[in-house]
Amino acid sequence: MTLFPFVAEAHRTYVEANAGCLEWLLHRPALGPGFLNSKQNSITLADYGSVDGLRGPGYTYGWIQGRGLEALATHAEYFTSSRPDLAARADAAGRRLYALLADLWARDGHAYFCYDADMQPIIAGSDGNAGPQAPAGDIHTYSDIFVLKGLIAAAARYDRSSLDCYVAQLPELVAAIESGRFLMNERLPLDAAALSTQEDDFGPRMILLGAAGMLHRIDRPDAAGFANRFVAHVLNRHFGPASGLLRNVPGGDVSNVGHGIELVGFAFDYLPADADAALVQQLETVLVSSFNAGFHGPGLRLAVSVATGAPQSPYCPWWSLPETIRAAALCFERTGNPQVLEVWRKAHAAFFSWFWRGEPPLAYQTRTDEGPVDFVPATPDLDPGYHTGLSLLAAIQVAERMGAGQSLRSNTGA
Repeated sequence: MTLFPFVAEAHRTYVEANAGCLEWLLHRPALGPGFLNSKQNSITLADYGSVDGLRGPGYTYGWIQGRGLEALATHAEYFTSSRPDLAARADAAGRRLYALLADLWARDGHAYFCYDADMQPIIAGSDGNAGPQAPAGDIHTYSDIFVLKGLIAAAARYDRSSLDCYVAQLPELVAAIESGRFLMNERLPLDAAALSTQEDDFGPRMILLGAAGMLHRIDRPDAAGFANRFVAHVLNRHFGPASGLLRNVPGGDVSNVGHGIELVGFAFDYLPADADAALVQQLETVLVSSFNAGFHGPGLRLAVSVATGAPQSPYCPWWSLPETIRAAALCFERTGNPQVLEVWRKAHAAFFSWFWRGEPPLAYQTRTDEGPVDFVPATPDLDPGYHTGLSLLAAIQVAERMGAGQSLRSNTGA
């Protein structure tokens, strides 16, 4: 495929953004014995302190640490040849974090959304209050997914003798999702009562689908057998042919367009080159339709109406734009569809015009039409190179397969 001038420029932009974000993260003082510290207000740039309650350094978010571990190991692999010093420092931080999360996982058999200063699981209430979290038992959560994905990515790089052990725990997560033992809202007690009120959202399948591409890259495609089943389940139950959108809940009117786009990116990340043409076309439809329906103002709205396309939220989180960049890059590589390239261009322009600060190399968490707002999409900790970095890295690698890699290597002298 021809290397478009936009793709070459995007490649340079993404490499520098990812390197900058990694430098920012590695220069921040660690939390406790080596947890990642992204506790910074994206608007004021003030570090959170003890007066900030659940945003402060006394609370550690399993979500963020798991995401960060996967990001550190993956970015270190990419930068090993072109920026070996950066890769070495990322690896040093990654090894420390891997040991910490491995110990927590061994202790509890789970990961939790939030831990207190004594590393005990708590419920981080939306009202700012905290209380002990119930033992998870046979209930699983997003934190389990993010931390297990991080442990697998890190074991593949640092501790191959433990890789099989972590990979062998994936089927239990798959079974929890498929048998109704997966709780999405980790601000609730982990119990049957919370499960009984939960809607049939495609989010858990979408998030665990993100492991499939990684499993292929670490030469464990045998462990990704759930992926095709997950994609088929979501498309069969949540796809609306008239709108091209994925409904959060079958029969419902709300579409989290960012989640729909994220699923497309994860699917294209693992699907073989000879994937079924009808499936590729349907995923492309979800991407283009979701972006066109959700792109209002500075970014993608959190939710839109399937029936009318009207935004259901004033908020545009940062993460859905780099996820669009990933999905569009991977889709464009397969189909060459100019509509998909235009989605990529628009998402790129919006992210780097309205969200990416550059100095420092981080993004505003959320914007509305009026500008940046102090609205936390999931955790108050800023992105540790996961949503932004890993999404941009996928696009970097697409660009390099299109010919941009030679330019990078000659410019860096590597």
